[in-house]
Amino acid sequence: MWKAPGFIPTLIAVFAAFGSWSLLLPVIPLAALDAGHSATLAGASTGIFMATTVATQIFTPAALRRIGYNPVMVAAAFMLGVPALGHLLGLEAWNLLLFSALRGIGFGALTVAESALIAELMPARFLGKATGMLGVFLGISQMICLPTGLFLANTVGYPVVYVAAAAVALVAAVMCLRIPRIKAQPRVNPAPQDLVGVAPAWKLVLVPALAVTSLSMSFGAVSSFLPAAVQELDPVTGAVIGGFMLSIIGGASMVLRFGSGVIADRNGLPGATMIPGQVMGFAGVLLMALVIAQGWSVWWLVLAGILFGGGFGIVQNEALLTMFFRLPRSRVSEASAVWNIAFDAGTGLGSFVLGAVAAQVAYSGAFGVGAVIVALGLLGTVADRIVGAHRITELNNTRARLRQLPLPRPRLQRRRRPSRDE
Repeated sequence: MWKAPGFIPTLIAVFAAFGSWSLLLPVIPLAALDAGHSATLAGASTGIFMATTVATQIFTPAALRRIGYNPVMVAAAFMLGVPALGHLLGLEAWNLLLFSALRGIGFGALTVAESALIAELMPARFLGKATGMLGVFLGISQMICLPTGLFLANTVGYPVVYVAAAAVALVAAVMCLRIPRIKAQPRVNPAPQDLVGVAPAWKLVLVPALAVTSLSMSFGAVSSFLPAAVQELDPVTGAVIGGFMLSIIGGASMVLRFGSGVIADRNGLPGATMIPGQVMGFAGVLLMALVIAQGWSVWWLVLAGILFGGGFGIVQNEALLTMFFRLPRSRVSEASAVWNIAFDAGTGLGSFVLGAVAAQVAYSGAFGVGAVIVALGLLGTVADRIVGAHRITELNNTRARLRQLPLPRPRLQRRRRPSRDE
């Protein structure tokens, strides 16, 4: 796995890109709240970031085919970092929304390219571990940068966080220069006879995409409002504990995402840990809602963070591998785009919609609604497991086609026993 060309620079670029994102993810909403803005606007700062992220991700596969991974990723890293300095101009609503939107453009292109590049560079037998290792670097980045952003904001002020986020993104740009200069594989249009019995691509990726979206919506609420919610429970050490909880979520996600990839490689196909991961995520966000609603000790949130983060990490890896497994190799960039759109759209919707819920019925209500959404995603996965048991997931899958042919099965003939006279 480590010998694949460009794999290590890609991982470092992932670390830096998500580090820049994580530094500002809880800080921008918190800065908006401190400036006197409503919870709805605070959530909208993350929501518009994710909206431009998703819009960019739609067009990224085409750019990867025409321009190539290297130039797209370098330009995206610059776009992620430089607009962070725009927040130095003030905390007015236009500032929060405009520069969040510009940063989202860079983040959208970078996330699609990174995930697709792993599938381009890595042999199939190592793909589960490689995507799991991608999650490890992502998780370490979140563990370090989520609490660091909050710590810097509370000790030396918000401007330092903005500068740090820009600097870390530039590290990603430098590492992207060392990535092989390759382009995404051209899209293959199969012949009509090859499409007989093959499910449309959107059906193959819909359910894993919804699984990611359901959990990322809760993650949007957790990352945006958990620090503020913990401050209400414990005003003295709330900021520190809130940052610690975000680190716990990132660590659990990192460990179990890699473990899920190892299991997928051993089985030769993904899916074994998807439903357990969704159950864990549901239990975690539901426990968060109960702790905040009942005023229990904030240390119960440690267990909630482990459950939610671990389940989220499992679902991330299983969903990405499932999309890679179900679609042809020539469409890995589309699979990466769909996965990232599901992740980022869910995060944006969660921070915006559940932020509006929090403004009406408090943070506990927002997390409770998040738990219901995760449960709906779980039901979708169970239904897909039952209904789609015999779905053909690959073009030119001869074995699957033969199973559908109405041919009589040969009967085994019993060997005649010789008589005593023979």
